[in-house]
Amino acid sequence: MYIYQYSQWPQFRWDAHTVIPLLASVRHKQGKLIGRMMSLGFALQEEAELKTLTQDALKTTEIEGEFLDPDQVRSSIARKLGLDIGTSIP
Repeated sequence: MYIYQYSQWPQFRWDAHTVIPLLASVRHKQGKLIGRMMSLGFALQEEAELKTLTQDALKTTEIEGEFLDPDQVRSSIARKLGLDIGTSIP
């Protein structure tokens, strides 16, 4: 279920004392992941970025009830970023 599907979505509230520590933990893990990514080769970084952007685009359109071809989305994103995906891992 997506957050906008809740009946109380327009009056959405959260408890900052609960959310802030969780968000801090996620940001810390994100920083560690970024640090590890920096040690990888440039091609692996590009591939990881392309996969992430493709998944984000697909999930975003699914929220709207639209289902796109993952290969076409990936190809379009790669083209926009100027990436050669001919030898990339699918």
